[in-house]
Amino acid sequence: MSTEPFCPPSPSGSGAATVLLALSLFFAPSVGAADQDPLELQKIMQELGEQMQLVAGAISREDWEAVAEAAPRIAKHRAPPFTEKARIMAFLGSHAAEFRAADRQAHDAAMKMGAAAQRRDGEGVIQAYAEVQQACLACHQAHRAEFRAHFYGSAP
Repeated sequence: MSTEPFCPPSPSGSGAATVLLALSLFFAPSVGAADQDPLELQKIMQELGEQMQLVAGAISREDWEAVAEAAPRIAKHRAPPFTEKARIMAFLGSHAAEFRAADRQAHDAAMKMGAAAQRRDGEGVIQAYAEVQQACLACHQAHRAEFRAHFYGSAP
């Protein structure tokens, strides 16, 4: 299980395009997509939500140690398995870079939050926490409804 952030390398060349096309056809959802088990990404998002709630509570108590411990778990969240990443990237198509950029923004802001917590800088923690939330919200608003419809056959 990898703890690296969800940032797959960008393929290049016509061979890579052929591989991506093949993967997208192979991993395209069936008509019964709603019957599939939840993607690992959904579980990862739930874990991130739990960590963000933990941080919110820690901020309210000024428990900077708890924030400093949680921040890297948010920043360096585990990634979905390779085959699932391929399905997601194939679905996102030209929007994959936006998805990766939002993940990178959340990562960077979470690391900033952890550094602020280590300095016991409450205002810095709150500012960075807001940046994490903004990155998450922007990605969710851009992709969540279509993602759920594609992979689960339902809207949010």
